[in-house]
Amino acid sequence: MVTYENLHDTLSFYSIDCRQSYYISSGKPIFEFPAASFRMDYYALCICTAGEVSVEIDHHQYKADANSILVAAPSTIVKFLKTSPDFMMKLLFFDKNFLIKNISNPFIIEKMNLFTRGSYSLVKTTPKNSLVLQNLLNYLKKKSRKQGKFTEEIVRAIIFNLLLETAEILETKHSIASEKEEGKKDLYLKFSQLIRENIRQQRTVQFYADQLCISNKYLIEIIKKTSGKTPHEVINETLLKEAYVMLGNPDLTISEIAFELQFNSTSAFGRFFKKHTAISPSEYRITENIQS
Repeated sequence: MVTYENLHDTLSFYSIDCRQSYYISSGKPIFEFPAASFRMDYYALCICTAGEVSVEIDHHQYKADANSILVAAPSTIVKFLKTSPDFMMKLLFFDKNFLIKNISNPFIIEKMNLFTRGSYSLVKTTPKNSLVLQNLLNYLKKKSRKQGKFTEEIVRAIIFNLLLETAEILETKHSIASEKEEGKKDLYLKFSQLIRENIRQQRTVQFYADQLCISNKYLIEIIKKTSGKTPHEVINETLLKEAYVMLGNPDLTISEIAFELQFNSTSAFGRFFKKHTAISPSEYRITENIQS
């Protein structure tokens, strides 16, 4: 079983050529899903409208049914495990650069607190809330078909509306942080983004502290308070996600993966992987039936 490197490859499974800055689904029943895991390279908003789905997100398993909402950031790894015959969902993929064009704050999406579990949130909401989001998605699809002078601006406005409505739904399930806590959250979000962008080359806490212009000690303190984890643990989690994706590519040998991830040797990579998963990289490939 191959792990798709990105969402483009996954959409090609459905003969969808997604080269635009956004994609809106039809919401029709889907009778076949890719067996492989895939890594998101877009932001995504998915609404289950009927039936049930078992899904694995960043190697955690969940079940979702009607009125469940998944919102995910790039780098999230998703795998469909099982769907009921009547399963249906509406979804939106969009590129951040498209959405924040002409907007001065590059962290405007992150400030909405959409990703309560690192890079994603999965929540069950009311039929009324679900219908609000579905109607906005329908309106978005209708407007995106009309190529007019202000089509891009209208599409951006509707996507922002969707994200804000989703953020409001999530907010009811979580307490509102104080202004001071918001500042810490911003730092954590910047730290997480830097890791996603540099994980193949850099994994020292000092590198990320320097990039954020703060001391190593302060970074450890803030990340621990915000996430309950040390910066090193967050770095290792991201590195492990990257390893999973690369191991899913049968064209890469384990030694090539170790080199790409900056390990000193194949055995050092094997020790790291086994420490966090209890199995070796080769055993993982055998378990997942990935033929190199």
